[in-house]
Amino acid sequence: MNKARQSLAILCIIFLMGTLLLACSTNKEQTSQAPATTAAPAAEAIAEASATTAAALATTRSYKDYKGHTAEIPVNPQRIIYSGETYGDLIALGVQAVGYPLSMGEGQVFEDKLGGVEDVGFPINLEKTVELQPDLIIYAGIEEADYEALSKIAPTIIFNTFAPLKERMLEIGDILGKKSEAEAWLAQYAAKEEAMWAQLKSSGMKDGETASVFTYYPGNRLFVMAATGLSQVLYEEQGFKPTPAIQQVLDAGMGFKEISMEVLREYAGDRIFLLTPVPEEAKQSTDKLLESAVWTSLPAVKNGFVYTQDIMKTSSDATTREWLLGEIPAMLGKQ
Repeated sequence: MNKARQSLAILCIIFLMGTLLLACSTNKEQTSQAPATTAAPAAEAIAEASATTAAALATTRSYKDYKGHTAEIPVNPQRIIYSGETYGDLIALGVQAVGYPLSMGEGQVFEDKLGGVEDVGFPINLEKTVELQPDLIIYAGIEEADYEALSKIAPTIIFNTFAPLKERMLEIGDILGKKSEAEAWLAQYAAKEEAMWAQLKSSGMKDGETASVFTYYPGNRLFVMAATGLSQVLYEEQGFKPTPAIQQVLDAGMGFKEISMEVLREYAGDRIFLLTPVPEEAKQSTDKLLESAVWTSLPAVKNGFVYTQDIMKTSSDATTREWLLGEIPAMLGKQ
């Protein structure tokens, strides 16, 4: 019986080997008869799949900031420390940092959205930064020593928070892995902005009207605002025009300029926006300005075209900019 079983097993093995050999022979014939071009798409598909897999597995990428530093940053950073102006850009993209100088957010439009964010201080506290274990630090400073110290803790980028809104949003969107979200935000912002100007022009705003923005700093220092904050919204293509004197400040690439009371009339537009300062000394200077003969003689003052706003609510960040699109018509409606 055992011999019979052994014979049967040997026969089965011989049968299977014969079947495999026949199959291999058939495959070779089919391969030799198939067009040579079928190999190319297969190779391309394999290469494409490999590239997709490599991209999916990538966790970092090389990034060069505007100061020329190159760093390996996370493709999708999760623990971000942001130290600088325009934190509202992150909020507009649905991103919350683990650390931020909370004093910079006091009084801002987005202040109520800072819950859970740790205070890293200003200047930035290195010990606190280490404690938060960031995977990316976005820093608005310009001191090389600060960059060197921070880059030893985590990949660090020096970011230009004073860049124009569109340029800044596309850049921060790229850094955060939120490029499509940044593009979508800019598109909806442009639509809201167009609607605001249409609303204002339908309610009395005239083409070619000029506007100016003034504020006081401590030390009785009067400033006219140019390429910063509220004025950035006012001087958009469909908006108010700067006076010739302010246009010179814009052409010089300045965000603001200190001026004297003697030349105030040269900078004053058809409409004046006065930013209420935070320091008490600057508030007292503002009160004196409103009582001066120079101020009361300005056409905008005589016509009732003067509007006030808290300076902390006129920042350049995306969240504040969007908020201002609703606030500006409200301000002008109070005249």
